[in-house]
Amino acid sequence: MEFKEKLLSSHLAFEEDLDLNDSVHKTRASALKVFEDKGFPSKKEEAWKYTSLEALIQKDYALFPKSDSSIEVNDVKKYFLYDTDTYKVIFIDGVYSPFLSNTTHDGLDVCLMSAALSKPKYRKLIDTYFNKIAPEDDSMTALNTSYAKEGAYIYIPKSVVAEKPIEIIHFSSGNENALWLQPRNLIVVDENSQAQIIERHQSLKEHPVVTNCVTEIYVHQNAFLDYYKLQNDLPSASLIDGTFIVQEKNSHASVHTFSLGGKLIRNNLRYFHKGENVMSTLKGVTILHKKQHVDHATLVHHSQPNCESHQDYKGIFGERSEGVFNGQILVDKIAQKTNAFQQNNNILLDDKATVNTKPQLEIFADDVKCSHGCTIGQLDEEALFYLRSRGIPKKEAKALLTYAFANNVLESVQLPSLKKRINGQIAKKLGVNLGFDL
Repeated sequence: MEFKEKLLSSHLAFEEDLDLNDSVHKTRASALKVFEDKGFPSKKEEAWKYTSLEALIQKDYALFPKSDSSIEVNDVKKYFLYDTDTYKVIFIDGVYSPFLSNTTHDGLDVCLMSAALSKPKYRKLIDTYFNKIAPEDDSMTALNTSYAKEGAYIYIPKSVVAEKPIEIIHFSSGNENALWLQPRNLIVVDENSQAQIIERHQSLKEHPVVTNCVTEIYVHQNAFLDYYKLQNDLPSASLIDGTFIVQEKNSHASVHTFSLGGKLIRNNLRYFHKGENVMSTLKGVTILHKKQHVDHATLVHHSQPNCESHQDYKGIFGERSEGVFNGQILVDKIAQKTNAFQQNNNILLDDKATVNTKPQLEIFADDVKCSHGCTIGQLDEEALFYLRSRGIPKKEAKALLTYAFANNVLESVQLPSLKKRINGQIAKKLGVNLGFDL
């Protein structure tokens, strides 16, 4: 049986055990029909021209793990921000772990998507926000929606500042031969509120695992969201991530994506402006080697005047790794006084590493300031010679130049403990001690 057929035939049994309201059930059924009609995306589609899922979908993945996947704190502590007090929503093989988590309903909701989808007290919010911005015609998003059961549900009420960062972590234990996960997150930051969120998907053992994740985010008027995606998984793990963000008047939403490891990563990040004076920040650092593959597909839709967006993605590729950047800025006719910036810079450390980059501007307004650019090159030989002439070994000199290349993205990380952690991960990827505090 092909994996697509397994997904379709398993859906009825999956829904039998769920307690869902009628509107959610209809949404899931409609989404399954979209996936049935379209199937998995292929390289024949422009949006997936440089990324193929063909090799991934040849395996027989477990959809509903049955084995005991208990994990001790000491086994996973290193993946937490252990030097920072945080709320935590932790999952093991798609199942919530109350032992590892630290959720709350004290002034804000940091809890489970399954509870929000099934309990009457959340019905109004679910009817308002669930599956309202996730694209209905995208097959991978539709597949996630059809199986949406578990993930993080975060609601920050009006004028509330989340006192602690929120960690969302999905672990795969390795107890299954191959595993397919489909977490669904819903995040609402209401008017005049603030939150910082860190999201991570992490395998604990080498085994084929694919995570098809969808996150819907609503940032209301005068609200601020600081979001970090840490993607530093084992070489056997793949991630297809769809994050869709709506921003209202005077809001600021910032997403930093650090893609440092994994077999295949596809990041679909889309912003939609629904009010004036919106600020959108999209930044990323990618460091890959071997035959790893990362594809960043971004969209910022400027549909209101006097808004800004800033995109800055850095890529460092070694050995046979592959990078893709497909960034789109869309400015509607009404969106006058837009200020949109997009930049993608890449360094190839080896001759067999490849990058395909395609920055795009579609502008229908005449009073805007928009720019984009991309570069693909190698380390500056003159700068490398200068460092070596000062007694710095070649390996360390390359690492310093590479670190400097990515540093402007790191400078905007607002959490000191997280910034230190990412610095350490980058140093480890470069294989050197950079000689300063990490």
